Amino acid sequence: MSPAARPEPARGESVERTPRILVIRRRYLGDIVQLGPVLRNLRLHWPQASLTVLVEEPYADVLALHPDVDSTLVLPRTVRHWVRLLLALRSGRFTHVFDFDNTEKTALLTRLTGASFRIALHHGGFAVRLRRSYTHTAYHPPAEHETHSIAEYYLQALPAAGVPVATREVRLVPRVEDLAFVRALLGRLSGAAVAPQTRFLLVHPGSRSPFRLWPPERFGEICCRVKSELEARVVLIAGAGEEDVLRQILIHAGAGQPVIDQPLSVPQLAALATQFDLMLCHDSGPMHVAAAVGTRVVALLGSQNPVLFAPPGPGHTVLQPPLPCRNCVAPGICVPGDSYRNYCVRNIPVEQVFAAIRDQLARPAAHP
Repeated sequence: MSPAARPEPARGESVERTPRILVIRRRYLGDIVQLGPVLRNLRLHWPQASLTVLVEEPYADVLALHPDVDSTLVLPRTVRHWVRLLLALRSGRFTHVFDFDNTEKTALLTRLTGASFRIALHHGGFAVRLRRSYTHTAYHPPAEHETHSIAEYYLQALPAAGVPVATREVRLVPRVEDLAFVRALLGRLSGAAVAPQTRFLLVHPGSRSPFRLWPPERFGEICCRVKSELEARVVLIAGAGEEDVLRQILIHAGAGQPVIDQPLSVPQLAALATQFDLMLCHDSGPMHVAAAVGTRVVALLGSQNPVLFAPPGPGHTVLQPPLPCRNCVAPGICVPGDSYRNYCVRNIPVEQVFAAIRDQLARPAAHP
């Protein structure tokens, strides 16, 4: 990512005193989207700072949509590229490092920078790894952590650096070239012209966890009912590796169901979301991307914490079955108490999802 233009230091201010900030959050997509308030508050407090974010390669391109980020560093996969990263960290002259991963690897990378301010954030029963790698730590007690969003958790690292919290907004800004691309894509997909009052629903049925997938036949039924009963346009999209889920949905979605089956980058997905009134999805990275560009979502959750992982911003609908589970759909497979290993999302009925979509589409458009 090319560095963005920033104001020159004020007269008499040395370049060395201008903060050079490194933020570390390796993954996942939703977690990096939720870094937005941290990045915005750092920029508001230090307008002239250089702001770099270190991530894993699959999540690097979302940072192009964070307007406060100057540059990106990527955790490499080969020894040769590791040498380059270590040299970049050492020569980067970072003054502040915010480590939101709290792993031994990121602790060592933090220490290597030699920054005068180095902070690790941790919560619950997770202790700080390699404590001596940091000059500061910030702890989020369990009662606080479980009742606030992940973005609010990240903000706990700012006070130790003297950075006030002026905003909590999570915002991604789509690029002009990506908007042009998706408009052309949808133009080819839609065919006939549509009435100006037509509402549009984007359905993203994927998840990186098979335990969090709502049944494909129910997605298919939703597509049919939204088209026939609400007279809205529905478009399906799936990511890499989700082709089988998409195929099963199409069996039940009816003839002529528009599908975007080509791979899209995260910036293109963000631009695509702005062209729809609503997105139906699971608790996933795409959910956070859509919400961060201002598109309302109907999100399907299993036993995940609905506050900690809620879509950012107002106006969304989060659906979740009654918990603790009283009607296990996979006894012997589900692991009680482990939100990553149960199928609770399958206890959300079609009628509840359809009612949520109907109510959302009856509201004024989020993107005029």
